[in-house]
Amino acid sequence: MPEWPPEWLETDIAIVGSGGAGLMCALHAATADPELKITIVSKGAVGRSGCTRMVQGGFNAALGAEDSLEAHFRDTIEGGQYLNDQELAWTLVCDAPGVIDELETRFGCLFDRTEGGAIDLKPFGGQSFDRTVHRADQTGLEIMGRLRDQVLRIGAHELEDWRALDLLFDVHGELSGLTVLDTQSGHAAVLLARAVVIATGGSATMYRIAAPAREKTGDGMAMCYRAGLPFRDMEMLQFHPTGLVAGDSALTGSVLEEGLRGAGAHLYNRFGERYMERADPIRLERSTRDVVARASYTEIVEGRGTPSGGVLLDISHLGADEIRRRFSGMAARTLLVGADLTTGPVEVSPTAHFHMGGVVIDQDCVTEIDGLLVAGEDAGGTHGANRLGGNGVAESTVYGARAGDTAAALVRDRALYLPDDRLVADSLDQAYAPLRRSTGLTPFELTDRLKHVMWTHCGVVRSRGGLLQAREELSDLASQLTRIAVPGPKEANPAWQQSLDLASQITVARLIVESALEREESRGAHFRSDHPERDDDRWLRAVIAERGPDGNPSIGTRDVEFTRLAPGGRAVACETA
Repeated sequence: MPEWPPEWLETDIAIVGSGGAGLMCALHAATADPELKITIVSKGAVGRSGCTRMVQGGFNAALGAEDSLEAHFRDTIEGGQYLNDQELAWTLVCDAPGVIDELETRFGCLFDRTEGGAIDLKPFGGQSFDRTVHRADQTGLEIMGRLRDQVLRIGAHELEDWRALDLLFDVHGELSGLTVLDTQSGHAAVLLARAVVIATGGSATMYRIAAPAREKTGDGMAMCYRAGLPFRDMEMLQFHPTGLVAGDSALTGSVLEEGLRGAGAHLYNRFGERYMERADPIRLERSTRDVVARASYTEIVEGRGTPSGGVLLDISHLGADEIRRRFSGMAARTLLVGADLTTGPVEVSPTAHFHMGGVVIDQDCVTEIDGLLVAGEDAGGTHGANRLGGNGVAESTVYGARAGDTAAALVRDRALYLPDDRLVADSLDQAYAPLRRSTGLTPFELTDRLKHVMWTHCGVVRSRGGLLQAREELSDLASQLTRIAVPGPKEANPAWQQSLDLASQITVARLIVESALEREESRGAHFRSDHPERDDDRWLRAVIAERGPDGNPSIGTRDVEFTRLAPGGRAVACETA
C-alpha cells in the first residue's frame, strides 16, 4: 500500500513541531541566514496546535528589582531537587530575560504591565520572588499568535497536518532527514535535510486524566529512541495539581492555571478541610506542583475526595469582578463544564501534564547524532525532578531560539546525505501496515488500556509491584500493535493516525516505567510508596535509558554534576551562558 518510490522533498533545516520551540527555532535560523530553506513539519495547524498556545500562567524571568538570576536558578534547582543538569538550568534563567525582551520588542507580544509601566510579575508556586510574566491567563495564545505572524513573514515552508515517522540515515550512518506522512491525503514523502530539529513535545496523553493537546503523543521522543539516543530521568512525569473534573468530557484534565493558587485560591477536601495545611503548612497552596498534586491525590484515594473523584479549588473569596479581570479564561473554562469559578468551588484533580525527562542535550540543543538537535519538552535535564510553573514556556522559547542559532551554523558545513533505501522502505511499511490488515484489533481499545495502565500503575504514586504490572502489560500492548487493523481509506483516517500515535505512546511509556523501576527513592514528581523518602546518598543520579541491542530499553545511571550549586551550597555569579 505505501507508494513507491515516495515523493522526495529537500530542505536545509527540518523542524518537527510548531509550538514555541519550533517557531522560535525557525525565526532564529532565518535571522542568522535569510537564505536558508526552512521546513516546519506540524501534526496540526502550524502555530495553532500543540501546548505552548495552551499556556495560561506565564513565563518566568528574573526581572523584579529584588529578584536575581541566582535566585531564579536556586528556585529551579531546589524545585528540581538537585537532579537538574545545572548548565541547562543556568542557561534557561540567564537567557529568559533577553527572550522576554525579544518577544516584546521584536515580535510584538503584549504582556501585562503595572500602573507604573513595568512588566507585571505574578506569583507562582516554588518561587522566592514574583517573576511570572503574563498576558492575563492567556499568555500562550499571545506568544504563539505573534510568533505565527513572524513565521509567515520569513516564508518558511510548512507541511501542515503532516506527521514525522522516522529519522533516516545513509548507509554510513549519517543523518539524512526523515520520513513524513500527510495525514489528510495519506501520502508519504522523504524529507531530506542538512539538520533536523525535534520539538514535538511530550506524551502525557498516555494517562487517563491528562492536560496536553491531544496531538502530543511522544512522536519525537519515540523517533529519537529508535535512532539510539540516550534519555535521562524519564520517570519524572509531572502531574499538574489542578485539572478540571468533568466526567467523560474532553475537558477533563484541562488545567486551571497555577496563578489561581498564587493569587490565593484554597484547596479543600469534601469535608471542607484545607488539607495543604497538613501537606505544607508554610507554603500551603503555593507549594511546588509535586507536593500539591500528591496531597490532592492522597485526599482522593483515602476517601476524602468528592464523589466524582476530585477535590475542591475555591478562589471565590476574591470576588467575581476581580476573578473575571485576572482570570477571564479560567472563568470561561469552568462555565463550559457547568461550574462557575467566580461564585464557588470547582472540582479538580491531578492531571498528567509535562515530561521533565527527555533526550540528553547540551546548552545548544546538540545530541549525540551529528545534525540532530532537540529542543523543548523532548529534551531532559533542565527541570530535574520537578518543573516550576512558568519555566515551561521559558524553556521552549529559550531553547527553541538556541536550536535555531545552532542549526543555522551547523548547515553551513553539513552536506545532504541520501538515505538508505532499506530504512525508507521499513519506515513506510511499518506506518501503512494497519491499513493492509482486513481484521484485527482497533487502536481505540488498546489506547484505553494504555491510559488505564499508566494512570493506575505509574501515576502520582508508584510501587515496585505496580510498576512490574505496568511493565508486563506494556510488553503485551507492544506485541498487540502488529494486530491493529484500521478500516477505510488512507485519506483523513483518524483510526490509522491513532494507531501511529499509540505506537509512539507505548514506546515512551516503556521508558517511563523502566526508569521508575530503577529509581528506588521518592524525589519530586516520582513518588514510590515502597521507598517514600528522598535518598541523596544513593540517588543524586540521573537515570539513563536507551535502546538496547534487542530493541528494549537498557537502563543505567549517571552522577549528577553540581557545577554551580550543591545541596546546601550557593549559586555562583552569572556568567555568559
